Amino acid sequence: MKKLFLLALACVGFVATSNAQEISENAIGLRLGDSKGFGAEVTYQRAVFETNRIELDLGIKDGKNYNGFKLAGIYQWVWNIDGGFNWYAGPGAGFGAYKHDVPGHKDYKDSFVFLSGNVGIEYKFDFPLLLSFDVRPEFGLGDERYDNDDLDFDVGISARYTF
Repeated sequence: MKKLFLLALACVGFVATSNAQEISENAIGLRLGDSKGFGAEVTYQRAVFETNRIELDLGIKDGKNYNGFKLAGIYQWVWNIDGGFNWYAGPGAGFGAYKHDVPGHKDYKDSFVFLSGNVGIEYKFDFPLLLSFDVRPEFGLGDERYDNDDLDFDVGISARYTF
């Protein structure tokens, strides 16, 4: 009876670990989108723990009357939905700089910092490709932001090579 119990416990443990989520050690790619205008970011993810990672995004932002760059760092918790589908969420922060061009007015340059959150869904293929869709609300701090708004909802799609 004792051997049968230990065998059953070992089988349950094997099934639990074989269904455990696996996130890629590293992923690099592009993230496209923005809430106002168009932006492209080079994005890098690095696993920190078994189900946590850090994401760094460096990109350009271009709108009707502004252009600039933005760097964001986000800590993410990742949860498995089913198979290769995961969802993730986490806090972040960043900074950026921009040049604002208003016809008839003096152009000005400025920088800003922001706090953000991140919620998204991703699919990891059997080959080294990770596709994701996410929403990143950002709360600007300091001087005026490039879009004259303290709250921004950055929406993006990403394609990353995993290794």
